[in-house]
Amino acid sequence: MSIFEYQPVLNGKLVDLRPLRAEDYSDLYAVAQDPLIWEQHPVKTRSDKQGFRNFFDESLKSGGALLILDATTQRPIGSSRFHGYHQERSEVEIGWTFLARSYWGGTYNQEIKQLMLNHAFGYVDRVIFLIAPDNLRSQKATEKIGAVRVGQRPDANGNDSYIYEILVDNR
Repeated sequence: MSIFEYQPVLNGKLVDLRPLRAEDYSDLYAVAQDPLIWEQHPVKTRSDKQGFRNFFDESLKSGGALLILDATTQRPIGSSRFHGYHQERSEVEIGWTFLARSYWGGTYNQEIKQLMLNHAFGYVDRVIFLIAPDNLRSQKATEKIGAVRVGQRPDANGNDSYIYEILVDNR
């Protein structure tokens, strides 16, 4: 297997994903301003200007952030990220996903994650998701796509998180 491609262009029926760019800030902040999006996340300030600026800048710096576009309108509806590719363990993390509330309910998230999983499994055998214990919405959404909770560990920011996984053989 080759080195993981963190920022692919992925196209589905409902969504298109492409690398996040600096000029996406205003359009993505328009989506992220809804405080209900962040109510179960460890960092609840992402709906305010400075909180989102920090999140957005971190996303750009990560080198793995993807902008999620509605495939029909080509308008931004959220973002997600690949993180922590580990060749020896044959794993990568998918996370930091958020969607406009009008796209909640499973169909869009399922396609986003399926596109990302299909890409990831071209490189790795295991995809993990780190989710805060209080983030029940994300836990349920992750279980809906077939992920299984397998443990606990700190996330990239040192926050306690549940580990969910999907193995290439269990999809």
